[in-house]
Amino acid sequence: MARYKCKIAYDGAGFYGYQVQPGKRTVQSELEKVLERMHKGEKVKVYASGRTDSGVHARGQVIHFDSVLSIPEERWLLALNAQLPEDISVLAVEKAADDFHSRFDASGKEYRYVIYRGKVRDPFRRHYVWHYPYPLDVGVMREATSFLKGRHDFTSFCSAKSEVEDRVREIWQIDLKEEDDLLIFRFVGNGFLYNMVRIMVGTLVDVGAGDMRPEEIREILMKKDRIFAGKTAPPQGLYLWEVFYGEKRPDDAGPV
Repeated sequence: MARYKCKIAYDGAGFYGYQVQPGKRTVQSELEKVLERMHKGEKVKVYASGRTDSGVHARGQVIHFDSVLSIPEERWLLALNAQLPEDISVLAVEKAADDFHSRFDASGKEYRYVIYRGKVRDPFRRHYVWHYPYPLDVGVMREATSFLKGRHDFTSFCSAKSEVEDRVREIWQIDLKEEDDLLIFRFVGNGFLYNMVRIMVGTLVDVGAGDMRPEEIREILMKKDRIFAGKTAPPQGLYLWEVFYGEKRPDDAGPV
């Protein structure tokens, strides 16, 4: 029995999120379906660094699974990609230590969020961006990010449905980049709560629209109540970009 670590990418538009759900098409169910076929009917459990919601994408999700098959890593890569649907790709496969865990060993993550600011919606981008055609003061939004950086209790910035008790997280970097008609957010931290990135984006958009002052974010954090933060940005603009392990530092991720 060997443990394999894989880096995968997927287009979330056609999935009801990552995690298995009865009667729903999910990323995990598609992966496990292929592995079960390769193991001649034996079920193989796949573990991920974290779940993504319906419509959310991944460029650098990390999973692991155990297998009795003696297949070189490069053959695993070919075999998995040959059988997976076109909206999932395995980017890398490597043998991992027997005690490696894709979720519990992660030291940090990077998420990106994309807003399309064109006046008219683009039908070819509708599954991959949040179309927001209204004026935004990006400078004020950048000012507001300073209140989110650092170690905080992010209860106000996670879904009320979250069952996690410890809601203290540390955000190392937040960048905003304007690229033609796109506004790209980059969040890097040691962990993120359910809907945390989408709520932070929605709140920063409220700041940029003039509905909230940047310094109000500090007050929102202190109140520890979801009702005080801004809107939850829609899922299709969100990408799990990279997961960090071991000694690799988040600063190595580079700029947006």
